[in-house]
Amino acid sequence: MSRPAYDYDTVGAGVEDVTADDRDYRREGARSDTRLFTLVRRLADEVTTIFTKELALLKVETTSAIEDTRAGIGAMATGGAVLYAGFIFLLLAAVLGLALVMDAWLASLIVGAVVAIIGGIMLASGKRKLEPAAFRPEHTQASMRKDREMIKRNIHESHQR
Repeated sequence: MSRPAYDYDTVGAGVEDVTADDRDYRREGARSDTRLFTLVRRLADEVTTIFTKELALLKVETTSAIEDTRAGIGAMATGGAVLYAGFIFLLLAAVLGLALVMDAWLASLIVGAVVAIIGGIMLASGKRKLEPAAFRPEHTQASMRKDREMIKRNIHESHQR
């Protein structure tokens, strides 16, 4: 006669019926569960450690990049000032060169006027690039217009069917 898998009448009874194989299996299952839990815990700890170290590395790299950027900006500013001084001396040389063939005041006036005209053109060009219309994403707007018209056509065609 076969025994049911779980007998409600004998709950707690028959513990002595458990064989040595059953005990070994349960012990082995408990050990494997413990090992699995330990592995999962170690994995979680290592992932946390790696994530923490990656964040620290990101912080170091970002700080280094900011310092390099600051140094670059400082070098550019210094270079710009030196370039400006050199440009002033070139203009002075142009004035002195023209002063050999005409009066010094007229040479200064001509060089100053040419530089002022060039500067005005450059300023107007830069101002145009900073107008709000220059920042308008025209290609994206055109693409969105086309998409909107296509959707309207599709909706209109689906209503006609």
